[in-house]
Amino acid sequence: MAVGLMDIKGQYAELQERIESAVLDVLRGGRVILGPNVKAFEGEAAAYLGTAGAVGVANGTDGLTIALRALGVGPGDEVVTVPFTFYASVEAIAQAGARPVFADIRPDTLNMDPDKLDAAITARTKAIMPVDLFGLPADVDAVKAVAATRGIPVVEDACQAWGATYKGRHAGSLGDLAVFSFFPTKNLGGFGDGGLVTGHDGDLLQTVRELRFHGSKDKKAFTSIGFNSRLDEVQAAILRVELEVVDAWNARRAQVATWYDAHLPREVLRPCVPEGSTHVYHLYVMRHPRRDAIAAACRDRQVDCAAYYVTPCHLQPVFAEMGHLPGDFPVTDAAAAQNLALPMHPNLTEEHVEEVAAAVAAGLG
Repeated sequence: MAVGLMDIKGQYAELQERIESAVLDVLRGGRVILGPNVKAFEGEAAAYLGTAGAVGVANGTDGLTIALRALGVGPGDEVVTVPFTFYASVEAIAQAGARPVFADIRPDTLNMDPDKLDAAITARTKAIMPVDLFGLPADVDAVKAVAATRGIPVVEDACQAWGATYKGRHAGSLGDLAVFSFFPTKNLGGFGDGGLVTGHDGDLLQTVRELRFHGSKDKKAFTSIGFNSRLDEVQAAILRVELEVVDAWNARRAQVATWYDAHLPREVLRPCVPEGSTHVYHLYVMRHPRRDAIAAACRDRQVDCAAYYVTPCHLQPVFAEMGHLPGDFPVTDAAAAQNLALPMHPNLTEEHVEEVAAAVAAGLG
């Protein structure tokens, strides 16, 4: 595509010498599992986020499952989340042995609607999992206000939102526990899989630390059924390099979003950024009822684009036994039918954005 959706190669080229030096140091040092880079990255990440600690895990999906397990979620429990998210958010609930229950999203932000929580909570609800979708933090304080009246912990799925802020706090510091993914397409992305669990409670974080390593503190006594889910030392070394520039990359993404806001046709619904929040635009997602025609016009003009979560989680075949139907979550249905992610990465220019906007206009006819 003339204008690609992402630019992993370009971002790598910007840091090539530093990344390759860091990786070679790991290979030459011989410590490749839970070595000094993992420990250092965990400390640097916690300092950046303002949390008591951070625990590196193998990927974001494992991180969500481990976070739920650390909170005691298991068979017979329910966890409330949103249907408009990547499948892994809901898969992690099932992996923990619990049943996912859905609350619809807000029509402006596409994040969890706190006003829909009361109807979703039951006596079996053991946790609530809002998602910081596309790089925008959910309204976690409102979610926590509902959860607190019932003593329910909140797990923040921050996998798409490294660097975003909410009321002066970083995404990843807003829940009882929070989880990031370092999949290569993320704003802070490795060159393979990786994840992080963060939180403010030292005892909870210690439980996470044990669960990531087979349920053991010392590799001798095993006190729970855990996971083999450790952040790779090579990935940690790469992430430490990227952590130094991710804020600058996010600022460049924000500039690209400003250009989109200015140049896209007025009929297109742009991303909403509530007062008090910052969006890091993991994806720049516009919405319009003629989404498919716009996508076709973009591809005709060599502009990459993608519709996300076209089949929302509640309608996925694996959850058919739950009996959900189209119309159960109408805001999600509309978002699934109308959303289109446009090219978004730090290396886009205003000329690129004007080219994309022209393609979108062509799709509108």
